[in-house]
Amino acid sequence: METRARWTLVSLLFAGGMISYLDRAALSITAPLISKELNLDPAQLGIVFSSFFVGYALFCFVGGYSADRWGPKVVLSVSMLVWSLFCGLTAATVGIASLLLVRVIFGMGEGPFCANINKLVSNWYPRDQQASALGLANSGQSIGAAIAGPVVGFLALATSWRASFVIIGAVGVLWVVAWLWLAKDKPSTPIAGQEQLNAQLPEAADDGAAPAPLSTYLRRPAILATAFAFFGYAYILYFFLSWFPSYLTMAHHLSIQKMSIVSVIPWAVGVTGLVAGGYACDWLVRRTGRAIFSRKIVLITSLGAGAVCIALTGAVSELTSAVALMAVAVFFMYASFNTYFAIVLDTVEKRRVGAVGGFVHFIANLAGIVAPALTGFLVQSSGSFKSAFVLTGIIAALGALFVAIFVRAPTAELQLQPELA
Repeated sequence: METRARWTLVSLLFAGGMISYLDRAALSITAPLISKELNLDPAQLGIVFSSFFVGYALFCFVGGYSADRWGPKVVLSVSMLVWSLFCGLTAATVGIASLLLVRVIFGMGEGPFCANINKLVSNWYPRDQQASALGLANSGQSIGAAIAGPVVGFLALATSWRASFVIIGAVGVLWVVAWLWLAKDKPSTPIAGQEQLNAQLPEAADDGAAPAPLSTYLRRPAILATAFAFFGYAYILYFFLSWFPSYLTMAHHLSIQKMSIVSVIPWAVGVTGLVAGGYACDWLVRRTGRAIFSRKIVLITSLGAGAVCIALTGAVSELTSAVALMAVAVFFMYASFNTYFAIVLDTVEKRRVGAVGGFVHFIANLAGIVAPALTGFLVQSSGSFKSAFVLTGIIAALGALFVAIFVRAPTAELQLQPELA
């Protein structure tokens, strides 16, 4: 019965993630139409892209803290309802001021989503299955981004860009109804083997004693390094999410129709990377019995490879090569995604998982404020995307380096017994 409930939960989170990225990618897809109608130049468009993350980054932490206090079911219900309504309200904007306001509140609604996924996976899955569960639950996000091009592009051309936001916002409201009906905060019976696994990882144990102060975790070099590496991941993601469609139309002169199709390719490849990264993490844990070591191997390899590919994209001028390099970069970027939260799950007691995961996600999503705006100014000043691609690669590479140096296994790192592997 609990296994069935887990699959229901992961399926709902998968669908929710798909809706979240469909909603947030919609602005990037319709940007050529919106910027023309509202008279936005590249620098202003970059600020609009960044405004979403002003609300989003802050509420990553607020949402994680709220999940620890009130439970993820309630928090995600409110979160999805708010972001869906303000996605629809994008249709009512008449200039840059109203667009900025709607995007900030839209971001506040989406902010709690990933931290609450982390909390739910912590509640429902044993440690040697958590990275895989995170991979499956979060893979909906890259699928949402992949289908955003053709879906939103078709809706915008068939109706108008304003109508497309109303339609996709309504889908989120339907998800809230299903979530309230089917979701539960935690299983009714303990997870098999979880108590023994927790006993082998004292730092993440939930033994009934008062939890350590939140600040204790937030000051740890391993948590700060993981947060900065996640910032590097997010810089690639938000550079790509915000500017790749405009890059295709501005640098390669693709029409809206062709851009909508070509933009699917990297996201579709990214789905594979996200799921594969989660399974690779858990496979390494079972093979080595060393949780943090396994997460680090996948994170450093994947984020480093993604950094190289994204930097190289700026050096090519041919469309096929650029799209191929971006697809490989997105594959490796997503392969690292589960490792950041998995490190939190491996080192933080369950009662602090939501808040610490939300803090790490908050730091990461500051990249959403920086990357779109900085890219806009670089493109405006240079007339080219080359420097933006190179900068993105450098930031991601530094994140991988910080994890290699500062993330260390706790004294009593998770050691899985063969019968639990």
